[in-house]
Amino acid sequence: KIEPLIVKAGFGDPEFDREGRTLVAEFSTFTLINAYFPNSQREHGRLSYKLRFCNAMLEFCEKLRSTGKNVIVCGDFNIAHKEIDLRNPKTNQENAGFLPQERAWLDKFVNAGYVDTFRHFNGEPDHYSWWSYRPGVREKNVGWRLDYFFINKEFQKKLRAASIHPDVLGSDHCPVAIELDV
Repeated sequence: KIEPLIVKAGFGDPEFDREGRTLVAEFSTFTLINAYFPNSQREHGRLSYKLRFCNAMLEFCEKLRSTGKNVIVCGDFNIAHKEIDLRNPKTNQENAGFLPQERAWLDKFVNAGYVDTFRHFNGEPDHYSWWSYRPGVREKNVGWRLDYFFINKEFQKKLRAASIHPDVLGSDHCPVAIELDV
């Protein structure tokens, strides 16, 4: 375990930092951003807030990257990116977490040069990190992949593995992990 050089709460935008959604840990070879992205909520009441958060996060990542820093962003993005990332995409087209605007932002993030580490290694369906607490849902693996590790493409050569651990119980989410050679 490597101790970070600095750990700070937030990424410098008071609108989002006041909700305590982000921790930033600086290491010698990369900056790790752990974030809990806002939920758009039923009726999409916080969609505009979420998209502002997402854009501010991308801007923060790009600022770090422009200084030559490698960036890792992990956490609950509250977005299932592609149809493969949830069990029932057709019936969830208008639900928070799978809205076209949310998915378009993840496309924008990836197109800016960030790699979905799990999909880098695994293109198969039925790998999820969140399940409803409704009875039987997790056992039937009716889930969503909402939790990610993204890294900037320049850092991809250090990526060794990415995994999801659905066997770890105790929450409606399960852990996700990456292995780096740093």
